[in-house]
Amino acid sequence: MARIAVTGATGNVGAALVRLLADGGHEVAAISRHQRPTAEPADDTVRSFVADLADPASLTKALDGVDALFLLVAGDDAHGVLDVAKRSGVGHVVLLSSQGARTRPRSYPHPVAFEDAVRTSGLGWTILRPSGFATNAFQWVPGVRSARTVEAPFVDVALPVVDPADLAAVVARVLSDVVGGAGAHDGAAYTLTGPAAISPRDQAAAIGLAIGDAVRVVELDRDEALARMSAVMPPAVADATLDLLGRPTADEAAVSTDVGRLLGRPASSFAEWATRNAPAFR
Repeated sequence: MARIAVTGATGNVGAALVRLLADGGHEVAAISRHQRPTAEPADDTVRSFVADLADPASLTKALDGVDALFLLVAGDDAHGVLDVAKRSGVGHVVLLSSQGARTRPRSYPHPVAFEDAVRTSGLGWTILRPSGFATNAFQWVPGVRSARTVEAPFVDVALPVVDPADLAAVVARVLSDVVGGAGAHDGAAYTLTGPAAISPRDQAAAIGLAIGDAVRVVELDRDEALARMSAVMPPAVADATLDLLGRPTADEAAVSTDVGRLLGRPASSFAEWATRNAPAFR
């Protein structure tokens, strides 16, 4: 039985990934920064660890004897994290990076630095570059629940957002292949998107259909959006994100087939995500 470590084990991707790996018969070291993952299997296939990627030494116990590592872009010492992984016997790293690392490297230096560190680590590696997450729509929950309203910038600009459940399934497939001896993913980089580009206006319509009530759209200007986003992220990151949302490159607006090819099924649509998460918006 292979042992796989999952960082961000309580997050959108990590929590689902832990379940998928455990259900697939792997031992899982579930790593989170502030709390232990919940709803673990009763047969001890999942062991929980509190550790922080900003403190590589804190990962030592969690990574001991691990065959493969799912790594988030977090903290500032990617080389330190990878050094601990290498000393612990990790053979392969699957990095969840960002599409912006390839399309806008100057605007997203942090994931670029992690990608560079992974490539030069001496470990086997696979890089995953997702587009925006469908779950970003959860920011609209208060407005939809209170006034059936979505407020967003660039409401008619369409991008192929990806369902984090698909990301978790892709990561599980790649890690299972890697620890099973398949070398197809070694040195590979995949772009992960949804099956079609969709604008905020059409996302709002999909949420409305899912909850059975019309949702109104109010367009924010760039300054309004920047002020709101800067309250929850560094202003430079907010500014770069707005550039992507408002003026996507051809690559950023394009649909990738990598999710379908890796999973053997179509990527999930935003409408499917909205239907599955309708209770949050009601």
